[in-house]
Amino acid sequence: MFNTEQELVRIKKLEDLRARNINPYPYKFEISHTVADIRKDPAGLIAQGTVVTTAGRLMAIRGHGKSSFGNILDGTGKIQIYFKADTLGEKYELLQLLDIGDFIGVTGQIFETHTKEITIVVSDFSFLAKSLHPLPEKWHGIQDIEMRYRKRHLDLIMNHEVKEVFHTRAKLMYNIREFLNKKGFVEVETPVLQPVYGGGFAEPFKTVYNALGQEVYLRISDELYLKRLVIGGFDKVYEFGKDFRNEGMDRSHNPEFTQLELYQAYADYNDMMNLVEELFKTLSEGKEIEYQGQVINFSLPWKKITFFDAIKEYSGFDLKNSTKEELAKLALEKGITISKDYHRGKLLEAFFDEFVEPKLINPTFIIDYPKDISPLAKEHRADPTLVERFEPFIAGIEIGNAFSELNDPLEQLKRFTAQSGFREKGDFEAQPTDEDFIEAMSYGMPPTGGLGLGIDRITMFFTNSHSIKDVLLFPHMKTDKGDTPQNDLNEKSKE
Repeated sequence: MFNTEQELVRIKKLEDLRARNINPYPYKFEISHTVADIRKDPAGLIAQGTVVTTAGRLMAIRGHGKSSFGNILDGTGKIQIYFKADTLGEKYELLQLLDIGDFIGVTGQIFETHTKEITIVVSDFSFLAKSLHPLPEKWHGIQDIEMRYRKRHLDLIMNHEVKEVFHTRAKLMYNIREFLNKKGFVEVETPVLQPVYGGGFAEPFKTVYNALGQEVYLRISDELYLKRLVIGGFDKVYEFGKDFRNEGMDRSHNPEFTQLELYQAYADYNDMMNLVEELFKTLSEGKEIEYQGQVINFSLPWKKITFFDAIKEYSGFDLKNSTKEELAKLALEKGITISKDYHRGKLLEAFFDEFVEPKLINPTFIIDYPKDISPLAKEHRADPTLVERFEPFIAGIEIGNAFSELNDPLEQLKRFTAQSGFREKGDFEAQPTDEDFIEAMSYGMPPTGGLGLGIDRITMFFTNSHSIKDVLLFPHMKTDKGDTPQNDLNEKSKE
């Protein structure tokens, strides 16, 4: 693991520190100011002659005889430090044991250089953690984007803008919580391991609960448990849930993702549309955002168009009354990839995905979906072949799903039974029957509006990130025996 010349030199320095009775990995270090604290009022600190103590990772050091300049980076920013031999005395010699990447603590007063650079004149410093691997010297020169995802720790060290993406993500989640809490919603937690999965169309991950000798599933959705809480008397509930779907990965899909789900008693899908519009106005603070060259405006009312009208508008095909056989034939003619297990609803979805979804740039609600692809939604009050369901789209990406929730237990059982028929014909994403959920619903579930939103995709928009992997700290990556080891990464960084 440690066999390059640079690594061996660093280990030698580590041994030298220990020989001098210096602990290179102390237990604690007290700081008085973060870098952000110092930058907040440097003039005041200079005027008062304040001595500050801060810490961070050494990102650069350059010597000039009896003095050396460097930079340290903490969680709030970077600042210049200045070492002087006549200030540090014999301790100045210890600089030769420092390497870029080491964590150090520094104490000293603030001054401003002639180039207006805020700088700490170091009167004392401490080793806090020795970096045995050298940092990539030219991280921006590495062309393999996947390496940044695989070694996110290095990505965060070297690229400040990456760290900002995740600060923005945290702020978004905080603001969503604040928005919902003010409206009287209660945040809850529901099981990740479930004996029966449901609430979405997806193949689950399976595992075994050894103590019970029982096969269980990682949840694909929080829906059926949150509805149990509505049945039990929680009128407004929400959860930020980690969900898992055993599916492929692409620009907008990761098998592990974060979803917000919320349910409101005595509401319907129209109320959920209003809630989404209000939420995005709040998150955007009424400002336009730019996403991948497109300007998105959340202050305007969202466009609403039905599922079938959207297909007709963007493809020219009126498919509302088409049979399965007619749809399959047309799909083949138009080069749309379909599977033999596709039922009519999945064929309609294939047309929507091909012709409609990529063209929904401005915020849009697609409403009123076919019943057979919406087993948990209430029948449309004006058309029994449809359900009261919508999906919100931004920049060609679906970001959620919402219903007037089905609350008739007999109809729900009928829908589950129909899904079982699809499963028997090979559709492994069809939903299984959850008898415990039917039993709970049989005690009475009030009219309810439900909404799910993909937090990862929302973060993509507010950080102008092209891929979902850019907004996941540790996206799932295929294990590859040829993964670049640390030593190769260091060599690549020099190219």
